[in-house]
Amino acid sequence: MNGLDFSVIWRALPQLIEGLGISLQLLLLGLCGGIAFGTLLAVGRLSSRAWLARLAAGYVTFFRSVPLILIIFWFYFLVPVVIGRPVGPFISVTIAFILFEAAFFCEIMRTGIRTVARGQIAASLATGMTYRQTMQMIILPQAFRAMVPVMLTQAIILFQDTSLVYVVSLSDFMTSASRIASREGRVVEVYLFCAAVYFVICFVTSKGVSRLQRGLNRD
Repeated sequence: MNGLDFSVIWRALPQLIEGLGISLQLLLLGLCGGIAFGTLLAVGRLSSRAWLARLAAGYVTFFRSVPLILIIFWFYFLVPVVIGRPVGPFISVTIAFILFEAAFFCEIMRTGIRTVARGQIAASLATGMTYRQTMQMIILPQAFRAMVPVMLTQAIILFQDTSLVYVVSLSDFMTSASRIASREGRVVEVYLFCAAVYFVICFVTSKGVSRLQRGLNRD
């Protein structure tokens, strides 16, 4: 049996870096879009309008009950049908990530909103501010600050989930690694490197989350 030869990593490094860049793009877009849409859903779930609250709750229940890999498949085939023209896997996967993550960020933001004293809403309305202004300027900033550590934890999960895009042949980090491993016949070395990259990124981020949490608790 041949020994381990990690020189394959060096030779394939440009391709791996390019794949990692795609994974990080998916992470950033899924995170920003998911938080934005999830915040709207959270406000909807807490709305006094029963139909809106039920609609938002149904959305969250559906997307939290279906595996992400199925959502990726659905949107990969559904988006071209809806818009009437073919699109690349990157666009369809990005949409899938945003809609899927929004369900989780909705619950995170809903919890954050509930941590804000309800008296602040009444006081703001009494000063003449509208409900929308109260949410935008007073409630949501506090809720967001309180939930930042939880959001970053969800971001770690999202980064790990980006590896699922191999099912639509998008050349992310894991897909690129898989192709290199098959081409070079160095499966162990390539996947050990992948594991190390995922571990370092997730470990460093989790440590940052812990420090941030302690800082917020002191405040």
